[in-house]
Amino acid sequence: MEQYLDNPWRGRGLGDADIFPLADAGDVARLLQRCPAHAPTPLRDAAALAARLGIARLWLKDERARMGLGSFKALGAAHAIARAAAATGAPDLRHALRGRVHVTASAGNHGLSVAAGARLFGARALVYLSHAVPEAFADRLRARGAEVRRAGADYEASMHAAAEAAEAHGWTLLSDSSWPGYTDAALRVMEGYLQLAAEAAAQIDRPPTHILLQAGVGGLAAAVAAHARHVWGDAPRIIVVEPEAAPALIESIRAGQVVATTGPASGMGRLDCKTASMIALNGLARDADVFITLSEADGLRAADLLAAHGLPTTPSGAAGVAALLAGLELPSEARVMAILSEGPEDG
Repeated sequence: MEQYLDNPWRGRGLGDADIFPLADAGDVARLLQRCPAHAPTPLRDAAALAARLGIARLWLKDERARMGLGSFKALGAAHAIARAAAATGAPDLRHALRGRVHVTASAGNHGLSVAAGARLFGARALVYLSHAVPEAFADRLRARGAEVRRAGADYEASMHAAAEAAEAHGWTLLSDSSWPGYTDAALRVMEGYLQLAAEAAAQIDRPPTHILLQAGVGGLAAAVAAHARHVWGDAPRIIVVEPEAAPALIESIRAGQVVATTGPASGMGRLDCKTASMIALNGLARDADVFITLSEADGLRAADLLAAHGLPTTPSGAAGVAALLAGLELPSEARVMAILSEGPEDG
């Protein structure tokens, strides 16, 4: 564990910010009832891992097979697009968004969710990738029907290109981040992630004492934290985990506002975002207790440990568990929930 910061904003949020993540998953569940690809993902009681890590219980919300897309991101952009389709009132939703273009940038699974949602409702998907993203991932996007363009050396540069293209052509920008003037679509993407949290709350047999949440821009962590507070109140201790190469949230919490960070590329590539989502930051400032960063070695060790227990994933997917290996001290009676957020890259 590289850095550890107790959250000074707990219970309040940041400054004058008034946009928080949504907490009620009811609308998401009602929309997903209309989706034939939807099914709850399992909450795994990882007893052997808990014993290995010296805690009483470890539950892993296993998102590796979510809706055939391989990660929790299937719930985000596709949900936002589905809401837009439903709002048209079209009798056949398969063609509700014909003629529309959804454009985004992606460092991983968000782009797949945009591609899948656009195809399902008759829209086009255009995904900007930085030059650091492997071509194999570009091929996965194309297989889902997306057009792929390359721009910039990192995620932030590709997002800038996507935003410029949306402005120039009148396309719909669908980012999983948020910033001043761009909040509505991002809020709906984050709303989709509430389904994961609601399923876990229904599946778990006892409330967790600790919740470990990995974060890139922070959308997943903020949505799960908001729902956890909605269901369990102040009792669980919520710990947010980032790569030391991309400390966007921990540095923004220190500063009391969104700040851009710098660092080398991280092997926890899905979490390698140098600037936090404004909405996510405000939500986590209110709801999270602790922020920590991990080394690259921490992420790799956790991925190896999970693979040895029959749960293959990436260092990004294993980041919650990595916190336990990196020196985060928890009592032996701790009941911990973490998210296995994606499958292995070759999966």
